[in-house]
Parts: sequence; structure tokens; C-alpha cells
Amino acid sequence: MAYHYTESGLDNVYLENGYQIHETPYGKGVSIQDTEELHKAIAEWLVSLPNKLTGAELRFLRIEMDLSQRNLAAIIGGEEQNVFRWEKARKKPIPGPADRLIRSLYIEYSGGDGSIRRMCERLSELDQIEAPVLHIRDTESGWKVECAA
Repeated sequence: MAYHYTESGLDNVYLENGYQIHETPYGKGVSIQDTEELHKAIAEWLVSLPNKLTGAELRFLRIEMDLSQRNLAAIIGGEEQNVFRWEKARKKPIPGPADRLIRSLYIEYSGGDGSIRRMCERLSELDQIEAPVLHIRDTESGWKVECAA
């Protein structure tokens, strides 16, 4: 049975394996293997989606880049209050220009291949789709997307 990974701050991430549920003095606990690699896989999946980022997804990416709301706002040329409002409206898509800038930032932050043309072509294809669900599996070579629908 897949583990609903709500600790990520996202409602649509399920772990197929790579976790253990155990008893603690405070109730059930969960241990997840290599969360850094897991979060990188989730973030890369988010920026590759053809739909606009939601507030929850923006927050996930911002935290992965270790940016405060203020710093992110400064980088994209906006107001801190805008970032706050976007994140607060968890399921609502963020505006197109901000969406594209945040994707670009994450790609560069995570060491993308530097192909600005490819990145621009990919970003121009963005379109709204139904909220996707991610199933992810821990393999010998790291976290991999098992099923994304």
C-alpha cells in the first residue's frame, strides 16, 4: 500500500516504497529513506508538468531552494505579500509569468542543463490540466517516478 506523503506539503504525492512505519512512544512514526533525493525527484516532476504551479507547489519549490518569501519576491521582481497570497491559496494556480520564473529558477538552482531554448519551449507549452497524482519508488539508483497520472 502506498504511503500518502502529506509531510511534503503536497496533497498528491504517494510513496510506493522507501519508507518504514514504526511504533513510537507517541504513536505511529514514519521513516523515509533519502528525503533529499526524494524531494529533488518531486521538484523535478513539478517543474516538468504542463499545468500551472499551485500555491502549495510554489511553497514546496521555494523551500527546496531554501528561499524566504521575501527573497523569492525580490528575485522575481514582485512583492512578498504576493508570494504569501499565492502560497496561502494552496490549490489555486499562480500567475503565468511568476510560474515561468519560478520554474526557471528551480531548474537553474538544481543544476539544469542550461539549455535556455529547451526550457523556454517547455515553458511555452504550459497548460492547465487536472491535478496529477504522483507515485514514486525508491530504487537502487535513487527515487524514480513510478506512475504519474
